[in-house]
Amino acid sequence: GNTFEDYLRILQHVPAKGVAAYMRVSSPVNSSKLSLVEKGICEAAQCKSQELVVREQGLYLIFCQLNFHFPNCSKSPIDLKIELLVNDRVDRQTLSTLCAAETCQEKTFKTLLQLHLTHLEVEDRISVTLNHPEFLNDVSLPNENVLGVLRYS
Repeated sequence: GNTFEDYLRILQHVPAKGVAAYMRVSSPVNSSKLSLVEKGICEAAQCKSQELVVREQGLYLIFCQLNFHFPNCSKSPIDLKIELLVNDRVDRQTLSTLCAAETCQEKTFKTLLQLHLTHLEVEDRISVTLNHPEFLNDVSLPNENVLGVLRYS
């Protein structure tokens, strides 16, 4: 399977239009907004602690892959919401209902991928929030939780 390092090598050779960011994310501290970890690439963008800042306007592909771990089954379903924010405004969201007791095993893992193609302006800020950050699997799969952007025009 492809790993964080495999994708990082691939993205370093993609002929994007000068802007590429591919950063690992981890659970936030006292916030629903994910934190960026200083491991990855950040070219022609600014990678702050909780957001990517665009330095050139254009058409961007924003992508976010997150892995979740549910150590115990809930007797009721859990609604897991991922929000891609641009300038702290929800631009794209995904809602997935997970871990209903009848379909759950003792441990459950789930991967969610979100893609968003949008036009961004200079100084636009990109971030990700979760309604249940406590389920983010940053222990056994820490390198597989990523937020990235590529500029195409």
